[in-house]
Amino acid sequence: MLPGGVDPHAHPAFLRHHFESVAQQREAASFGMWVFLLTEIMFFGGMFAAYLIFRNWYHPAFVAGSNTLDITLGTTNTAVLIFSSFTMAMAVYSAEMRRKGQLILFLLCTIVLGLVFLGIKGVEWHEKYVEHHVPGMGFSIQDFVHPTNPKAIPLAPDMAEKTQIYFSLYFAMTGMHALHMVIGVSLLFFLVALASRGAYTEGHIMPIENFGLYWHFVDIIWIFLFPLLYLISRYR
Repeated sequence: MLPGGVDPHAHPAFLRHHFESVAQQREAASFGMWVFLLTEIMFFGGMFAAYLIFRNWYHPAFVAGSNTLDITLGTTNTAVLIFSSFTMAMAVYSAEMRRKGQLILFLLCTIVLGLVFLGIKGVEWHEKYVEHHVPGMGFSIQDFVHPTNPKAIPLAPDMAEKTQIYFSLYFAMTGMHALHMVIGVSLLFFLVALASRGAYTEGHIMPIENFGLYWHFVDIIWIFLFPLLYLISRYR
C-alpha cells in the first residue's frame, strides 16, 4: 500500500477483465485498429484503381471533367485537413500529458476544422448540381461539347458523355471520404463529452490514440484524392 492508501496492484477501472494488463489491452486495441485501417485501405484502393483504369481509357473526358473543379476550394480543404491532423496530434499529446483543458480544446478545434472541410465540400457539390454535372438523367454535356472557357478543348458528344464516368467516380470517392469525416466528427463529439468528465487524463489514452490513427488515415486519403481528382488530369 502506497502513501495515501493507493494500492499499486489495484485493477484499473478501464482494464477489461479478459486482459492481463493495461499494456496487453493497449496492444490488442492498436492491432485491431490497424487491421480495420487495412480493410479501409483495400476499400479505397479499389476506387483508386477504378479511377486510374477509366482515366487511361477516357483520358480527354477526365481532363475536361477535372478542369471544371474549383482548385482553390480543393486546395483550401487540403490545408484545412492538414491543420486538423496537427490539432488531433496535439489532442493525443495533451492526453498523454494529462492536460484536460488542452485535450478538450484541441478536440474541439479538430471538430471545427472537420466541419469547415465538410462545408467547403458541400459548396463544391452544390456547384456541380447547379452546373448539371451530377451523373444521371439531368446530366448535361454542353459545357464539354461547347465549353465557354477559351482554353478548353471541345469534346465530341460521344466522348463528352464519358465525363459522367469521371463525375461518378468523383462523387463516389469524395462522398465516401465525406462519410468517414462525418463519422469522425460524430465520434469527436462523443470523445469531448467523455474527456470533459476526465476520462482520458488519468492514464487511459488508448481511445484517443486509436481515434487519432483513424483521423490521420482519413486525412491521408484526401492527400491522395486531391491530386488524383484535381491535379493530374487537369492538363493534357
